[in-house]
Amino acid sequence: MLVTPLSMSAQTAFAQVLEATLASEHLRSVASLPGTFTSKRVKGHKYWYYQFSEPSGARRQLFVGPDNAAVQALIAKSEQPADRNLPALTHAALALGCAEILPRHFKVIRRLSEYGFFRAGGILIGTHAFVACGNMLGVQWSSSDASRTLDIDFAHAGKNISLALAADFQVQPQKTIESLETGFLPIVGMAGKTGGAYLIPNEKEFRLDFLATVGRHGETPYEHADLHLTLQPLKFMEYSLENVQQTALLSGTGSVMINIPHPARYALHKLIVAGEREGMFAMKSGKDLMQAGLLLDVLREIKPWEVEEAWADLIGRGPCWQSRALRGLAMLEKRFPEAPFGEWLR
Repeated sequence: MLVTPLSMSAQTAFAQVLEATLASEHLRSVASLPGTFTSKRVKGHKYWYYQFSEPSGARRQLFVGPDNAAVQALIAKSEQPADRNLPALTHAALALGCAEILPRHFKVIRRLSEYGFFRAGGILIGTHAFVACGNMLGVQWSSSDASRTLDIDFAHAGKNISLALAADFQVQPQKTIESLETGFLPIVGMAGKTGGAYLIPNEKEFRLDFLATVGRHGETPYEHADLHLTLQPLKFMEYSLENVQQTALLSGTGSVMINIPHPARYALHKLIVAGEREGMFAMKSGKDLMQAGLLLDVLREIKPWEVEEAWADLIGRGPCWQSRALRGLAMLEKRFPEAPFGEWLR
């Protein structure tokens, strides 16, 4: 393998952090509400919600997560208080080798979580999602370049994809960003309209990007009705936003539950992105291929069927998708000549 497996102690510690973070995140919201857990199936995948009635009588559902061991443990412990040992568990996981992100990046992500961004269908993408995948898959990434970033990327699937995420939350990420008091300002495009990005004027390398899938708006930035936020549509984004996963993101200052793309779809989407890079962005292709290669190498060992299913879906989307996927795969083979990715996927 091209990566280093985390020790069993580290993997166990992360599993404990994940369970405790999930409990802390959701029991804080639902512990005092009379209701029940209920499940739904979306595109063959099972997801759990907490259903309750507001004082007005309106019925609401809070998204809990996909059907996995952590969510099952939460349901089993739903009448118990959230784990108060979360900070100690997080520090133990980091000490044993689990990956963390920068505190200033974590502060932004946690604040958005507190204001309901992820419950409203928000998804963390880009390198921070890649870092989270490592802990989730039980490995340490061997390349520091693959897990280093100066910006934070988010996405929202809008109404173009049937995600099993609560869609009726009224959140306002722009006010959330302002509440951080870090100086983030929306970027104004040439047409005088703000796009889906924020940066600090004197720290242009620290940037927040909010992306979406291409729909009726085309590639023109548009304001999302529920998020009250301008999103920048990108081609091919919809592929990586299906079968969204939930995991914990760690920092020295804490942990937070996030939504991320499925690791297999994240990796294969990077193959398409790498071939689409042009001009000043072409230099990022190497990082795209590095992340794709490392993820595929891990998944080939532990969950090859997930990659094979995701690959079949990708090339089955038509000639446009297939040609780009094969071009990206050829680039990946040159980047990792020692790894037979082409023999496996073709």
